[in-house]
This record gives sequence, C-alpha cells and structure tokens, in this order.
Amino acid sequence: MPRTRPQTAVPDLTGRRTVVTGASDGVGLALATRLAAAGAELVLPVRNPRKGGAAVAAILQRVPRAEVSLRELDLSSLASVEALGATLREEGRPIHVLVGNAGVMTPPQRGSTADGFELQFGTNHLGHFALVAHLLPLLRLGRARVTSQISVAARSGRINWDDPNWRRSYDGQRAYSQSKIAFGLFGLELDRRSRAGGWGITSNLSHPGIAPTNLLAARPEVGRERETGGRRLIGLMSRVGLAGTVETALLPALLAATSPSALGGRLYGPDGPGHVSGGPAEQRLYRPLRSTEDAGRVWSLSEDLTGTSFPAAGSPVLRSGTEG
Repeated sequence: MPRTRPQTAVPDLTGRRTVVTGASDGVGLALATRLAAAGAELVLPVRNPRKGGAAVAAILQRVPRAEVSLRELDLSSLASVEALGATLREEGRPIHVLVGNAGVMTPPQRGSTADGFELQFGTNHLGHFALVAHLLPLLRLGRARVTSQISVAARSGRINWDDPNWRRSYDGQRAYSQSKIAFGLFGLELDRRSRAGGWGITSNLSHPGIAPTNLLAARPEVGRERETGGRRLIGLMSRVGLAGTVETALLPALLAATSPSALGGRLYGPDGPGHVSGGPAEQRLYRPLRSTEDAGRVWSLSEDLTGTSFPAAGSPVLRSGTEG
C-alpha cells in the first residue's frame, strides 16, 4: 500500500517577501519551493554560491514564474550576518516571513566559528539571533512571521551555562541539543518581547521530526568526509515508513510560517508516533523550552556574545562583542 502523503494548505503569498536560511538543499529547498509556488518573493541567503545557484534553478524548474534571488550569508561569521543585514536594510523592503532553517549537526570534532564560538551553538543559534536583530526594522515593517526550526534533539538536554562554547569536555550531541534549545528559547522570547514592545512580529517554532536530510551526510566543511551510520539508518527507516521524508519534514515549518491558524509562542511538528513523521500539528513545548527565566537568560547571553541588541525602537544597536 502506498504511503499517504500529508499536506498542508498554503495561503496566497503574492508580494510577501520571504527569507529562508539553509535553502540550498534538503528540507530548506523543498520548503522554499512550496513558498515560491504560493507566490512568495524568495530571498535565499546561502554560504555556497554554487549550491545556491543550483537551488534557484531547481525552484525555477518546478515554479517557472518564481521570484527568487540569492544573497551571501555565512551564519558562522557575525561579520557576514551583519553584512547581509545591511544589504537588506539598504534595499528597504519589508520582510513578511523569515524561516531560520539552516544548521549544522554533530561534527566529528569540536569546531569553531569565525568569532570563536562552538560551531553548532554559533551557527544554529547565535548566527540566527544576530540575523533577526539586524533585520528587525524590516521584520517590523512587514509585521513578520518568524519561524525558528529546532529539532527533536531539544526534547532533552540543557544549556551548558558554565561553558556554553564547550571548551571543556566537548560532546557533539549535547552541544547540538544545546544549540537547538537555545534557538527555541530565543524564538519564544522573541514572541514575548514583540507582544510586550508592540513590534508586530509573531514568532513560533517548528521541527521536522526525523528524515533523511543532509545534516548527517558527508559535510567536508565541518570535517565529515562521509555520511554517518545514523544517516544510513534514518534513510532505511524512512523507506519503510518509520521516519519521515523530506516532503513531510518541511510541513511543520510551512504551517508555522504561513498558516493563519499558527500562533506565536507555539511549537509545530509531525503528529505521528514519537513525533518523528506524519502531518503537521501543534505540539506541547519540550520541557527544556518551558522556562521563561532560561529564555531571558539565553537572550542576555546572546546579546553579550554577539554584541547585538534589540531596542524597542526597532533598529539594532551594536556593541563590541566578546568571545564566549
């Protein structure tokens, strides 16, 4: 019997400027294609221009009239994040949807960003934190929906407050969980601060479940020369229906970012057993994401580390950052 493919309706996004990080392949590319099909004007910030060009070609093949363009972005470099923010602010176009989808997962050895942060924490969380700060005026103009893509890895673990950059006793999986917990706490705190400050931004979370994406594939740029055994196992599970596919994994973010029924401060993920596959639905916040005290603490820590803050007036104020 063929597998039933869950779907979600997408409203007309014509004229809506939409920024998706990590859209050069995998879930991000599939998500961007669905957004383009709904009429969104896509801005794809990419680290690798060659992969970005191939992604644009793939989108145009599926959606010939798509309005899609590339920008340069390396989330592991705060200078690159700041440069993209300056470019988009100079363009002056309101941003209506921002999906923070890019990420790295469990490199075989501890890596560092250009600014000295642990690679996963710096890329998955701090880079996105700084990006939202730099784009805040445009997000406010667009009364934007901001969706932060976290992971089932955020179900457990904690923030390593004493050593958030894992300079001691590095554990790649625990550091990955921390990066996604921090990113989730940020997304929830962004919604609270937007409501309190009248920023007009709605911020929520999504997770893709488990699917055979490129997170665990060969990634020479993070020191992984071949795909992991976990990636092969997930591929097998997906083929027999025990895990999701790229086509199902994009749906929670699509729902969270576009549906009129998707609310701020909520988490959306697959509704199947264990929430690893299935159709998109609201889910209870993972336990590590429920503390508003932790969310405020992550926010303050992220401001200090990135040298970026969120004033109520909407324009980012930059201070000299400090290495974590």
